[in-house]
Amino acid sequence: MKAIYLHSKQEIEAYLRRDTFLHIYSLGDLDDFFWQYTTWYALVNDQQEISAIALIYSGIHVPVLLALSEEPGDDLGELLQSISHLLPRHFYAHLSGDRAPIFERDYAIHSFGPHYKMALIYKERVDTIDISRVIPLTVSDLPALQALYQASYPVNSFDPRMLETGYYYGIRRGSDIISVAGIHVYSQRYKVAALGNVTTHPEFRGQGLGTAVCAKLCQALLHTVDHIGLNVKADNMSAISAYRRLGFEVVAEYGEYEMKLR
Repeated sequence: MKAIYLHSKQEIEAYLRRDTFLHIYSLGDLDDFFWQYTTWYALVNDQQEISAIALIYSGIHVPVLLALSEEPGDDLGELLQSISHLLPRHFYAHLSGDRAPIFERDYAIHSFGPHYKMALIYKERVDTIDISRVIPLTVSDLPALQALYQASYPVNSFDPRMLETGYYYGIRRGSDIISVAGIHVYSQRYKVAALGNVTTHPEFRGQGLGTAVCAKLCQALLHTVDHIGLNVKADNMSAISAYRRLGFEVVAEYGEYEMKLR
């Protein structure tokens, strides 16, 4: 087995489609909108068959390593050991299983705890939510949106470019945005989307606003994609409950980490 760079979208997609919901972020990153920010690694055998894939996405301030697998054995661990010297000095990591110790010799590791991947399984449920107050957001809403994130979600991975996709929805109170749901990845070509940067201002929580903006977002996305997923911290029971009301179910568990070279 050896580690190689991958450059073929077709080869990458064929592997990732083994579990679309597990790899929904990586599938979205195959889209031309994200592709230029990606570096792909794979572990292959003598027949050049892929047994594990890892992605570095560098389109945000701190790069992210996506290394997920539900395959038996530890080919993913072998791949990570093989490429560890190629990784950035500072990055976030989404890792299946107990694979963070692979990096502990060279990196100081901070764990953000276990997370769930959730998938929209019962799509009809999003049509049962009152979305009458929800409006689409555009690039002109960026200042109000940044003010909301500063007040309620300062540690986020919001990329202003994502407003250009047209898949950000919010609820206003006067000139202020008090609740928002957007996307981390979206690809009409690959028929996938991942919800992200969802938040409601602390003064307005508990009123179902987050559920409403997510419902409207999912309704819009379902016109162009087949698979919608999201990531959520495993102990965020209120968010998990809200997502379940929308038709999402847990499909996998993984860990999130921050890595800094010692």
